Amino acid sequence: MSRDIRNEWFPVAIAAMLPAAPGRETLLLGEAIRVRGEDDQPVVETLGGRTLPVKIAYGHVWTSLGEPGDLFPLPEAEQPGRRLVDVGSVRVKCSPLRAVENFLDIAHFPFVHTDILGSEPHTEVYRYEVQIRDEVDEVWATKVRFYQPQAAKSAEGGIETDYMYRVPHPTCSVLYKTSPPMPGEWDVIALFVQPLTEELCEVWPWMALFDDTSPMADLIQFQQMIFLQDRSILENQLPRKLPLDPGMETPTRADMTSIAYRRWLKRNGITFGAQVVAA
Repeated sequence: MSRDIRNEWFPVAIAAMLPAAPGRETLLLGEAIRVRGEDDQPVVETLGGRTLPVKIAYGHVWTSLGEPGDLFPLPEAEQPGRRLVDVGSVRVKCSPLRAVENFLDIAHFPFVHTDILGSEPHTEVYRYEVQIRDEVDEVWATKVRFYQPQAAKSAEGGIETDYMYRVPHPTCSVLYKTSPPMPGEWDVIALFVQPLTEELCEVWPWMALFDDTSPMADLIQFQQMIFLQDRSILENQLPRKLPLDPGMETPTRADMTSIAYRRWLKRNGITFGAQVVAA
């Protein structure tokens, strides 16, 4: 069953900052919108005056150009003991789908995030499992393991880090990874992507961590540093849109999650920001 991209929820602002901020004009799927606070509540409208639906979740204001259903669940947002971190936003000159796909890529850690999320000679991507879970219509990658010199701000020394990746939304992805200070639990790092146009997006990272010691500013700075390292790679990828058809790019074993994501997008009829070969 296909999904209409206009009926999806998208992040457009950090909820905590909205009441004190003036109206913010931005784009969503190529349409100009305005985000503002009114009586301590967010209001989102098109510049033509149409009021759009609004939801506050996971530290952000979400809206839709259509008739959205439920937003995907993130129960970790309600779990006691976690620190919820609104990282801010980064504008990237790439397809919103490219931004999500890059987040799913494990193999680039040693080369782009050297001595932090990866290092040479630890470049091997171990075999892992990927599936499209039909019952929830999500892509999941499990049993992912990678050596990381500094897996998180709270990590002291290199560790073998376990990962799970989840794609519950065409432009959002959730990463579950080993929590250095809380063995047996997962730290959560989510990437919420606002599609401005087909080749431009605003990326809103968000985290739910077990970390009682790091200053909030350090947690934000660490995650922003990681994503800014990715931005230069993303902005130089060609084609700018994400190819959905087999044969347009050559995959490797490390690209299993990317392949499943592209297959899932194609199955759901998501073409905004995608490169599709004409029939």
